[in-house]
Amino acid sequence: MRIILILFFTTVSLNVTGQKYNLDVSLVSFYSYSVIEDISAENSESLGLIDLSTNRVAFIVPIIKFKFKKKLMQEHFNEKYMESELYPQATFQGTMVGFDSDALGKQDVSASGKLTIHGISQDVSLTGGIQNISDQIVNLSSEFKVKLEDYEIEIPQLLWQNIAEEIEVKVEFTFKLVK
Repeated sequence: MRIILILFFTTVSLNVTGQKYNLDVSLVSFYSYSVIEDISAENSESLGLIDLSTNRVAFIVPIIKFKFKKKLMQEHFNEKYMESELYPQATFQGTMVGFDSDALGKQDVSASGKLTIHGISQDVSLTGGIQNISDQIVNLSSEFKVKLEDYEIEIPQLLWQNIAEEIEVKVEFTFKLVK
């Protein structure tokens, strides 16, 4: 895993110009509404970088670290749907548009790039907000939907009423300046 992270972050090619931030606190959650049972999980173990001089952003979400209320849901998620041993992480690499690094306060932004889930990469445009809290801290948040079929995540016919075809994802990240 460590080698994958090193390769991932070096391929992002972020400039070291004093505006590079590491992900310090993360929360990635998802919610699936269904007639039978709602499913939700949270993950607070993501890694990421953001470079405000180039507006590049990248993060890795370890799939196996999602926590569910029910242990059986967590097992099914990792073994049957996400196949976490084969596809241990989801990643995003992209560029933010609409961010003014000199402005304080929350700003609406979008980020275009590659979202990879279940070994499948898709070009996406995500919307969200970013806020310069200080010269040292930047918050980033986003809410978006993921269609399971776009990432070849198959739901057995028997369980099609248990899991939504689109999953709501929320991302809340706090980045700290790299010194």
